[in-house]
Amino acid sequence: MNNTTRIKKNYQLIKFQKLVIVSVLIGFLSAFLGISLKKITEYYEEIFFHKASTNPIFFVLFPIFGLSIIYFLREYLFRKKENKGIKEIFESTNSKSKNLPNYKIPSHFINGLLTVVFGGSTGIEVSTVVASATIGSVAQRKQNVFRQYKTELICAGVAAGITALFSSPVAGILFALEVISRKVTRAFLISTLIAVATAFGLVFLLDEKPLFTVAVTTWHLKAIPYFILLGILSGLNSVYLTRCVLFFKSQFSKISVHYYKIILGSVILSISLLVFPQLYGEGYHAIKTIFNNSGDTPMTFSLALTYIGIIILKPIVTSATLASGGDGGVFAPSLFIGAFLGLLVASTLNTLFNANVIPINFVIIGMAAVLSASIHAPFTAIFLVCGLTNNYTLFLPILVVCLISKYTAKMTYPFTVYTYSNSLSK
Repeated sequence: MNNTTRIKKNYQLIKFQKLVIVSVLIGFLSAFLGISLKKITEYYEEIFFHKASTNPIFFVLFPIFGLSIIYFLREYLFRKKENKGIKEIFESTNSKSKNLPNYKIPSHFINGLLTVVFGGSTGIEVSTVVASATIGSVAQRKQNVFRQYKTELICAGVAAGITALFSSPVAGILFALEVISRKVTRAFLISTLIAVATAFGLVFLLDEKPLFTVAVTTWHLKAIPYFILLGILSGLNSVYLTRCVLFFKSQFSKISVHYYKIILGSVILSISLLVFPQLYGEGYHAIKTIFNNSGDTPMTFSLALTYIGIIILKPIVTSATLASGGDGGVFAPSLFIGAFLGLLVASTLNTLFNANVIPINFVIIGMAAVLSASIHAPFTAIFLVCGLTNNYTLFLPILVVCLISKYTAKMTYPFTVYTYSNSLSK
């Protein structure tokens, strides 16, 4: 072996060792950030929601207060920059010169927390994804040896963040692949697998429990036609969510005074919360209620109107939250809409057509189906929802329904909130 070959081998070994070390650091920091944000949000959201439930005036006060605080933080602390969500990651990975600045970590952490705990009808998932992606981006800039691994290290942070939130390492890897990278390289596999393993190790050490406690025992072949129906409806509902978000952002962008946006968004949010308190924050409290009471409750006219109202209003209040300056995305809203849609379909089938389907199965499948269609990432949705419930009994029907919902959505409207741009739509 000549000197040149030996030097190249040593350099490759050193580069590999550094990549392993930095991937461990990214995984730990991203997971710590994700778990911290989840715990703090859950704690304060429960307190504030209980306060508003006992005194409805807080459904009016909390949204305008939260959105105002976020505005002043952006104006005077975070360089007057609005958070664009996952599009910020795309802008960074598609450009050699554009990077995710360091302040995006505290910006998304704080603003995502404030949005949800004060009633903003979205979730912390996108806040976590962008903040953890920034951890990867910062690590990539620290040493010249990592310059070529920009996308890979950002994906490592994203995958670790998703793993921490949903206790599903497979969902983390698939989200980084399906949504962010869309290609597999050796560096992607090394960095992402190590970061995810580190993140899942932290989740295991902290004994993080699944978000939802569900007992799913079986599913029946006779339900397949109804699952297909649910998949089609989920795809259409996801398009409605996407179009709502894009429409509200477009209309609110025409308002020149930012505080008018806050007032308008708060009015929409407050009125909706007064009518349907289930729309408060992430809405996971409402989904837990569904899981606890999703037996064979007969579908009444008033109950059907409630479910339909919630399904129609959720995209509107989510869009108003985001357009008026709230921080978040469509992860939690998609899971929320899917849960109520699944329950509505199952209860209607059982009451009107004596279909004898299992409502809880439809709730879980609906969650995965709407998420799959909203982000055009069916495999992420499958493992994410299975991780949320810590149950893989429904894996096969979820797979089928997620594919149906995705392609229904894609044929109806080819964009997601992540991929849409004015130039593409013309």
